[in-house]
Amino acid sequence: MEIREIERALIKRYRSKIYSKFVKAIEDYQLIKENDKIAVCISGGKDSLVMAKLFQEIKRHGKIKFDVSYLVMNPGFNKENLLRLKENADKLEIPIVIKESNIFHVSQLLGKDQPCYLCAKMRRGFLYDFAKEQGCNKIALGHHFNDVIETTLLNVLYSGTFKTMMPKLKSTNHLGMELIRPMVYIEEKDIRNYIEFCGIKAMNCGCNVANNELPSKRKEIKEIIKKIKKDFKDVDKCIYASAENVNLNCVMQWKLKDKKYSFLDYYDEE
Repeated sequence: MEIREIERALIKRYRSKIYSKFVKAIEDYQLIKENDKIAVCISGGKDSLVMAKLFQEIKRHGKIKFDVSYLVMNPGFNKENLLRLKENADKLEIPIVIKESNIFHVSQLLGKDQPCYLCAKMRRGFLYDFAKEQGCNKIALGHHFNDVIETTLLNVLYSGTFKTMMPKLKSTNHLGMELIRPMVYIEEKDIRNYIEFCGIKAMNCGCNVANNELPSKRKEIKEIIKKIKKDFKDVDKCIYASAENVNLNCVMQWKLKDKKYSFLDYYDEE
């Protein structure tokens, strides 16, 4: 498929499912400001490839003036995956900049059979540094709607905390840097449909967990949500909405920045 047809489909055929939701998230959560320079972080998977094309389109048609760099951190991909990433970037006309790392090796060595948390933390730190080198003040990650709701349930069921995946975060370790997630309204199935329509075979993360060599709690959560949706099709939307409709009158304890609060602190107030 020709690149112009791929780009036209994103703002025509998939406008309501993908492009409009991308624009809405940026507007709702104020993710882009005038003169930002955003590092669009590309993993080689379907989500980040679509995000890169969305940034190209909104830069072309949007009202806000900003700049962008398309950054790839190679955490230790095998030759086949790295080649596929480069070929897909060429086909989609995404001008990527690649930087090498050994994060897969380190996270699997230290994280053993549960390397995902350490891997994600190391990747983020690496990407902040990489982005700063490129003169960027923000990094954009391709987490979508399903990532958000799955993370929310993971925290509730396995960590005993209500904590979601925020649309934007200020970095605590990289002064002046910010993380944004402009795809939080976009459903994974629509991303997959668009990529298949374009004839792109995106790689997975390339690690042992993604290759089903190690267990994944996230996959378990996906199955739980899938089962509930058979009886209640809007359960995913309700999970997302729960993070925007927290009633502190019905919460026993909560934390704001570094300070903890309890309902007992206010219980006797009139």
